[in-house]
Amino acid sequence: MTTAQVSEHARPPLWRDERVLAAIAQIVFLIAVILLAGYLYSNITTELRARGLTPGFDFLRLEAGFPIGETTFLEYSPGDSYGRAFIVGIMNTLRVSVIGIILATILGVVTGLARLSPNWLLRNIANVYIEVIRNTPLLVQLFFWFTAVMLKFPRIKEALVLPGPVYLSNRGLALPWPRPSDGFQAWGLVVLVGLVVAIGLFRYRKRLEDRTGQPGYPWVFGSVTLLLFMVVGWFLVPGQPLIISKPELKGFNFQGGTSLTPEFAALLIGLTVYTGAFIAEIVRAGILSVHKGQREAAKALGLTDFQMMRYIIFPQALRVIIPPLTSQYLNLTKNSSLAVAIGYPDLFNVAGTIFNQTGKSLEVITLVMGSYLSMSLLTSLFMNWYNRYMRIVER
Repeated sequence: MTTAQVSEHARPPLWRDERVLAAIAQIVFLIAVILLAGYLYSNITTELRARGLTPGFDFLRLEAGFPIGETTFLEYSPGDSYGRAFIVGIMNTLRVSVIGIILATILGVVTGLARLSPNWLLRNIANVYIEVIRNTPLLVQLFFWFTAVMLKFPRIKEALVLPGPVYLSNRGLALPWPRPSDGFQAWGLVVLVGLVVAIGLFRYRKRLEDRTGQPGYPWVFGSVTLLLFMVVGWFLVPGQPLIISKPELKGFNFQGGTSLTPEFAALLIGLTVYTGAFIAEIVRAGILSVHKGQREAAKALGLTDFQMMRYIIFPQALRVIIPPLTSQYLNLTKNSSLAVAIGYPDLFNVAGTIFNQTGKSLEVITLVMGSYLSMSLLTSLFMNWYNRYMRIVER
């Protein structure tokens, strides 16, 4: 019997081939989902038209007519459209989410390491913080930071003056802030070139470290290179790239610099402290998952505790830490919607105002869900990439 005859007899018919049946089942399921979605959409639009409501997103071009107390990177006035107001809400949510993720990660890592410290006092302080924060509702914590902390600071005329100068009052935190000047564009171009060079040098030192097994200090070389370009460019470009704007009390508010409102500060602190407690437990569990033989081998090689954690323990623990850490980042972004309780104009707050004025419930809810979904998917995409990057390094 020839090989062709054996292969022909070994191949099952199409109606018994598992691969074909699996593909058909997926196609049928996809068609069913599409038909169900089409039926629901048709039913919703029919009911809306029956009540005199025309579905659509044309309302986003209409004048909003309501102010937003805090804007980020985008100018806004009540005369702007609903679409622009919605984008301002998204920017405010991204602002508190990105800063909160960075601060919560730092707080969580430090607290997780403190939780494993041999120092009795440090270990138990971290333990009390974790247990209290994790077992208290986030909404209650936000009310505490807003009403019991932020609003209890002195009035603006009696603001606390900190070095800088930085002014702390019940209106928030006013502090100096750099503003672009005449030479900013030229200096920015130099910094961009320095960033490209620093990334190239980082990759070269990293490959050298992987190939030779000797410390290549890629982060040190990359950071120093970027810093040199920034410093040299500052003195070479014509004009001053940045000027420091300092806050000054004029009338009933501060002018100049930048300010953090009590709502933003309370939300940021609440999200950071709450999420940091969960991240601390994730970090602790990841470090404990590394076999104790790794520690014993590191000590036998004469590594210090910092070197052992930096080069041996933490890189191995990351494969356990990153997946649940991603979930905490997503939770922080979604928990920012509780800002509506303390008056911070985030995405959910602004969307609620748009809904109350236009009555476009379906459209507004769709936009809100799509916005949160997009932010979550982008966060997951970045964390999944980083997870794969760390696995490649481990091999």
